[in-house]
Amino acid sequence: MAEVVLGIDLGTTATKVIAVDRDAGVVASAERGYPMRTTRSGEATHDPAQVLEAALAALREVAAAGLDVKALVLTGAMHTLLALDEAGTPLTHSLSWADNRAVEQTARLRGTPRGIALHRATGTPVHPMSPLVKLAWFAESGFSAPRWCGIKDYVAFRLTGQWVTEHSSASATGLMDLDALAWHPDALAFAGISAAVLPELRSPLEVLPLALEVPGIPSGTPVVLGGGDGPLANLGVGAVVPGVAALSLGTSGALRVVRDRPAVDEGGRVFCYAIGDGLWVLGGAVSNGGVVAQWAAESFGVDVVELLDEAAEVPFGAGGITALPYLLGERAPWWDPDARSAVVGLRREHGRAEVGRALVEGVGQQLALVLDAVRSVADVHAVRVTGGAFRHPLWASVLASTLGLPLEVAEDSEGSGVGAALLAWRALGELPSLEVAADLVVPTRTIEPDPEAVAHYLRARPGVERLYQALQDLVAD
Repeated sequence: MAEVVLGIDLGTTATKVIAVDRDAGVVASAERGYPMRTTRSGEATHDPAQVLEAALAALREVAAAGLDVKALVLTGAMHTLLALDEAGTPLTHSLSWADNRAVEQTARLRGTPRGIALHRATGTPVHPMSPLVKLAWFAESGFSAPRWCGIKDYVAFRLTGQWVTEHSSASATGLMDLDALAWHPDALAFAGISAAVLPELRSPLEVLPLALEVPGIPSGTPVVLGGGDGPLANLGVGAVVPGVAALSLGTSGALRVVRDRPAVDEGGRVFCYAIGDGLWVLGGAVSNGGVVAQWAAESFGVDVVELLDEAAEVPFGAGGITALPYLLGERAPWWDPDARSAVVGLRREHGRAEVGRALVEGVGQQLALVLDAVRSVADVHAVRVTGGAFRHPLWASVLASTLGLPLEVAEDSEGSGVGAALLAWRALGELPSLEVAADLVVPTRTIEPDPEAVAHYLRARPGVERLYQALQDLVAD
């Protein structure tokens, strides 16, 4: 009977449970989806009961495979927030990272001395995704609650009966002092709450006993608190040594590199979140990844693969078109929820292939700007990639050349779920360190950058920055 850890990954559209052995091999998996509520402007929420039931259903399915379950471990989407009553019953839906109703609170804080100081102290950029400004939005609307937490904390509470969170998820709230590993007094003051309404802070490697009855899993089975999906994705692809970044690209994207101490850049362009065991990730997420190709395909009335195939036939530079791909606003490095898209340089001879190519290149340039910001604080000489977008070779070739680095592809990695499981094996004392993930997770292939394309994108990148600033000034007028 295979000995496994069950990683519970609470995602934006579904929860996936994977059974992972000590060598990072995935033995079994199950997934359950749920809807996101977006009925009001700026709203993006989940029903906590649906998320919990999805997690339990997936757990039951994997447990039925007859595996020797040594522990459960949690990970999930960061920046979530929900209110609970004293008994732990939800009073609100869970606000996701995509909920941007706190735009006014963000605008008042971002760029001010107080906002800059909070970003540097907590590692979380001032943006509507942040629970810091979401809490301020609730407070200013007159709503208060005896308890606040993230959706992962709520599921952990239901599994263990204990009111706790961990440093990884907490480092993405904008409320935790990275150096002190404690709730930050001025962040609490801005949010309009006290530390008493937040869960107790613990290590991501903290082990608690399972208190909820789950068929196929014995009561008292260790539950490792785990951490946020972004930091643990680095662990899941083996990008846990200095200089090796992890790049994930699906609907959105993110680039992160590991450090042994917390820090953000002077320009406030990157985040800093905890993995655990003394490791931190520094990087940035972009709101627009594969979604730009999907939007273009829908707009032109073709299949997305067909559009990408046509775009792949266009030489780098997209026939002189430059695109700012900010369909959903933008996060790193601008952290601007009001950022607007643009397609500049269109001529009569251009068609959907050139526009599609320009949009993909725009995403690549945005991630290159994130890489530039990361490099102002940490070395990056290699990139390990994962995500559905890389199934098409255009994304891989463009990203290799915009970043100017070989891409090591971890095609079969389950990313955050595997990372969470490796964290759990470490918590159980079965791994000597988290850094061994670099040897356990082996890339299957490497995509080399095109030197001519690298030179072109490097020359063009300052123009992308100027175009963003010009469009921002135009929209502001």
